[in-house]
Amino acid sequence: MATDYDEVRSDVAESRNASLEAVKSANSPDARSVVREMDETDTVDGVELPGADLSGEELTIVVIPQKEDEFTCYSCFLVRHRSQIARQKDGHTYCTECEG
Repeated sequence: MATDYDEVRSDVAESRNASLEAVKSANSPDARSVVREMDETDTVDGVELPGADLSGEELTIVVIPQKEDEFTCYSCFLVRHRSQIARQKDGHTYCTECEG
């Protein structure tokens, strides 16, 4: 007898139906209750993390300049290697992913 390997096994189908019933019967909150909870917990000043005074902190970032064999795509603004140039139009360069 031939076996149909594309057919869903009976134990898998039963577990899918059982898990769907469990999700349907779960006590999930409705959208209105979530909005009410958010309104009650929102503050006018926003959210403050306890003990997080970051006013004296400085962010230090090292900027690496674009190399001669790289370009910036005019569509996605990512720096790419010159081998990924798909087209150049009006002085703008586009990568293969954006033109793909």
